[in-house]
Amino acid sequence: MTIDRNLSEAVTPQRVRPLRVATASFIGTAIEWYDYFIYGMAAAIAFGPLFFPTVSPAAGTLASFATYSVGFAARPIGGIVMGHFGDRVGRKSMLVISLLTMGLATVGIGLLPTYATIGVWAPVLLVTLRFIQGLGVGGEWGGAVLMAVEHAPDRKKAFYGSFPQMGVPGGLIIANLVFLGLTTNLSSDAFLSWGWRVPFLASAVMVIAGLVIRLTVSESPDFEAVKQTRTEQRMPLLVVLRESWREVSLSAGAFIGINAIGYIFMAYLLAYTTAGLGLNRNLILTFTLIASFVWLVVIPWASAYSDRNGKRGVLMVGSVGLVGCAVVLFPLVDTAESPLILLALLVTAVFMGLVYGPIAALFSGLFKAEVRYSGASLGYQLGAILGGGLAPTVATALYDNWKSTTPITVYLTGVTLVSLACVWVLMRRERADLT
Repeated sequence: MTIDRNLSEAVTPQRVRPLRVATASFIGTAIEWYDYFIYGMAAAIAFGPLFFPTVSPAAGTLASFATYSVGFAARPIGGIVMGHFGDRVGRKSMLVISLLTMGLATVGIGLLPTYATIGVWAPVLLVTLRFIQGLGVGGEWGGAVLMAVEHAPDRKKAFYGSFPQMGVPGGLIIANLVFLGLTTNLSSDAFLSWGWRVPFLASAVMVIAGLVIRLTVSESPDFEAVKQTRTEQRMPLLVVLRESWREVSLSAGAFIGINAIGYIFMAYLLAYTTAGLGLNRNLILTFTLIASFVWLVVIPWASAYSDRNGKRGVLMVGSVGLVGCAVVLFPLVDTAESPLILLALLVTAVFMGLVYGPIAALFSGLFKAEVRYSGASLGYQLGAILGGGLAPTVATALYDNWKSTTPITVYLTGVTLVSLACVWVLMRRERADLT
């Protein structure tokens, strides 16, 4: 209770309306995902020569994406630790801690000396800070989603739950704009010398703004009800694993496909199209930016539609669509034709939005309030490490070995089929209410 009490003394929150809570969740989540995504973009563009200069360019890119995956390894740990305290101390406190953790690690990366300055300690410190980033974002998702969903009216939980989901493309858009501005106005030498640090250092300003916003919202009413009835669980994770392990496993499986596609979309394609196909970096950044706007718009629309007509149809259509995207994405990209690449990204963004929007309310509805933070976070983050955590590294290794994107297509098709099956099963297990 000490953490919550100290935060309350710092800022006295006011009871607020659901839309304000959801908006605060969107802003804070967008800031955290901006921090997370700029690492992926820097890994694709700069980290190979800066932190792994003693290996070949292909091996350097692979090593960069391997450090990228380290953040995913930390995400379940962050989800477990912050989920535990989020179910015992409160959702709001964990959101503040996750934002601070992410912000400090991100600024630290921006200040990090490169291999040329401190040798092998440079990649070691890079991996350490990436791990800390993973801890922060691992605890972020569950808290942000639950604050939005648990404040929401009964018939609008998917819509309000989509606000923190919009923070993902929101953060990606900001990250793309920043990198696009830097790579457009700086030479390659200037970017590698100092320009890559700017996005990381700029995070400090956004984190401060995010903290102010998060400290002014009220605690979740569902958690307050748990406290009033004194039904907090001493070890919420153990309760989840004992009573709801099937829901956790299915949630992880349902999330693998979209997360793998998402991180190919957000990180790997930039490296592949520029290094493998020789396309203009700013062109691909612009295409990703346009597709991210589409993703951002589809998320709330799909979520509101699912509130009115049920999640099953939206999630099943989206999941089937992602399987199709897995099949055609790289064949279209490999044409190296700009209109076809843009089309591939736009269609992928639409189907990602159909799945990613309603899935927040779906995961929240699988667990009772006393263990909801732990349960939803664990399923989501396990799916993240098995999906997006592996996808860029697996894709890089497959292409480096086979010199073809066909194995990547087979891999993505497989994981999206697994997710389609898990979504179908999950829809039969969703709890009727969130209390």
